[in-house]
This record gives sequence, C-alpha cells and structure tokens, in this order.
Amino acid sequence: MIERIWSGQSPLYWLLLPLSWLYGLIATILRYSYKSGLKKSWRAPVPVVVVGNLTAGGNGKTPVVIWLVETLQLHGFRVGVVSRGYGGKSPHYPLVLSESTTTAQAGDEPVLIYQRTGAPVAVSPLRSDAVKALLAEHELDVIITDDGLQHYALKRDVEIVVVDGVRRFGNGHWLPAGPMRERASRLRSVDAIITNGGTAETGELAMILQPGKAVNLVTGEQRDASALRNVVAMAGIGHPPRFFATLKQLGLTLQKEVAFADHKAYQIEQLSGLAQSGQILLMTEKDAVKCRGFAQANWWYLPVEAKIQGRLAEKLLQRITDLILKKSH
Repeated sequence: MIERIWSGQSPLYWLLLPLSWLYGLIATILRYSYKSGLKKSWRAPVPVVVVGNLTAGGNGKTPVVIWLVETLQLHGFRVGVVSRGYGGKSPHYPLVLSESTTTAQAGDEPVLIYQRTGAPVAVSPLRSDAVKALLAEHELDVIITDDGLQHYALKRDVEIVVVDGVRRFGNGHWLPAGPMRERASRLRSVDAIITNGGTAETGELAMILQPGKAVNLVTGEQRDASALRNVVAMAGIGHPPRFFATLKQLGLTLQKEVAFADHKAYQIEQLSGLAQSGQILLMTEKDAVKCRGFAQANWWYLPVEAKIQGRLAEKLLQRITDLILKKSH
C-alpha cells in the first residue's frame, strides 16, 4: 500500500499531507539551524564523505559505500565507516565493531560492510561519537558515513546521493505522504548523484548492481545463481522487488517470493518453513548476515557489487583523493 501511495498511484496521500508539511517544516528548520550556525556541527580531523539519499527505502546505498571503501583501499588509503546502526541495539555507544559483534547489536548494514571490506566500522546515533571512537583506535585517512545526509551535526567534505533510477522520487512529497526526506532541489547542493538502475540523467553517475556467485550459508560453497533450481526467494531490504527482478534476469524461475520489512530481525521459526524439501531458500547478503547463526543446509545468498565507471566516477574519486592528500599534509 505504501508503495502505491508514494508512487502516486493511490489518492490516499492527500490524507497524509498535513503530516508531510509538518515533517518538511521541521526538516527545513533543522537544516538551516545548522547552516546558519544556530546549531553547532563537529568537524573531523580527516575528510568525511557522506553517502545518503533523499528518499526512504532501499536505493542501493550500502553497495555504494562498499564500492567506495574498497576503491579507496586499493589506492592505499585507510578507510573507516560510521553508521547510525539502524536495526541494532547496543548496551553502549559508540560501538566499534569486532568479529564477535552481532547484527542485533550493530544492525545488519554495518556488519555487512565490516565483513565485506575489513574496514574499521563504528555505530552511534551521534555519528561524531562514532568517528571519534574510530580515530581513537585506528590511524585513518578518510571516514565514509553510511547514510547520514540529513545528520547535520557532523560536518562533511563530500556529499553523495544515491537515487533509485526506476522509482526516482515517487510523488515528490515529504514523508509520510511521499518518500522524500528532503526535496529534490537538494540535489543541486551535493557533490555527486549516483543513479542505481534505470536511466541516469545528465550529470549523474550510472550504477548497476552486478550479482556474484550464490554462496551457501553453511558450507561456503559457491555456484552460478543461474544453476540453482527450485528456488524460494526472500528479501528483507528497502525494496525487495529489485532483488526478485535480479534473480529473474539471471534466468531463475522462482517458486515463491517472500518480502520482509527492511532490517527485519529473523528467528529460525520464521524462515525454516519457507523452503520445503528439495527447495533452495535464496536471500540477499544483507539477510544472510542475520541468519548465519541458525542457517540450514539449503540456504544460499546472492552478493551484489556496485559497478560505477566513467569520467564522472573518476572525477569523484579524484576529488576525495585530493582532499585526503591535502589534509594529510
């Protein structure tokens, strides 16, 4: 229902408009209170790059963070990542992730980023505290924030917005009548716009999510996803239909599609009956990090990798590199 309202296919958004106007008023006041100096922002001693979005729901932000971290690592830079840690609850903040940190403590996306990149990761509702905690333990050249475009208490040197190239901005209204956290006009002040799928508009960086090989949660065995048969697909991400569409593009015929809420905390009882004998339960990597502790032999996940190339991508990376080198001297 919410997708129909946000896409403009349902007139019910009219009922939510008063709440949207209130949301927009508060968001605008908050932003300009920081911009004017009424509220103070903290600046880190190293460059801070924000990867965020203007809309609620899954836009492919975390794969962009991973792409950015791994690319900078290949250039020899020491990269740290901070996040709000949505979906997790730690007994204390800031929380610096370790091998024993669970998704229940830190949230699924920080754990996924930590496991995929090996970069130091910290979570805290106050992101400046997460940055300080990382810098207290690690020598870092740059900090990437996973989300946080609207978290103005932390100053940033580069702002990157990820846009769903198919859904774009829906009906254009603020939450909850529409998907917007900020108006689309905010794009004029950011440093880069990365468009996930669809058609990138002039000045936007085109991105595709390239699937890797399917991985068994229990054994670690890898197979071409197209070779899997009798597949039940599940996804607990911001926009599950994207994952299901990816599987179909790989040639899979899905026996069933099961969508869960984003950041869903799974229990074995919820998942054990989804795939029957002889079937495979195929999930996203973001789901898999929450299921490894009780995974069954027929559970697999499909990792994806952001592919962002071209002159604009090179220009963005060069700008970040220049900032790092400038602050290091």
